[in-house]
Amino acid sequence: QVQLVESGGGLVQPGGSLRLSCAVSVSIVSISAMGWYRQAPGKQRELVAAITVDGTTKYGDSVKGRFTISRDNAKNTMYLQMNSLKPEDTAVYYCKTIDSVWGQGTQVTVSS
Repeated sequence: QVQLVESGGGLVQPGGSLRLSCAVSVSIVSISAMGWYRQAPGKQRELVAAITVDGTTKYGDSVKGRFTISRDNAKNTMYLQMNSLKPEDTAVYYCKTIDSVWGQGTQVTVSS
């Protein structure tokens, strides 16, 4: 059974950076696509970024140019590099596989 564990969240000042990691319990080469989602209080969960097994990526409009998604097949891990963070990026961030397996989430808070 596939399990996902996120890490790397925390408190950061506006303009700062964080890198989130999503460790996968199986070989991610077998997973055709994965993504990062986020949910802020009172808002619907939204797609942040997604990546396919061949490295094709897509991003939500609000994070384009600031966030970068990547995957390391050797480490069975997906990453989200977040730069130029804004208070509106504050949310719980989740990783998800194309088969709708979700991680438990990691809190990101952007505040001065």
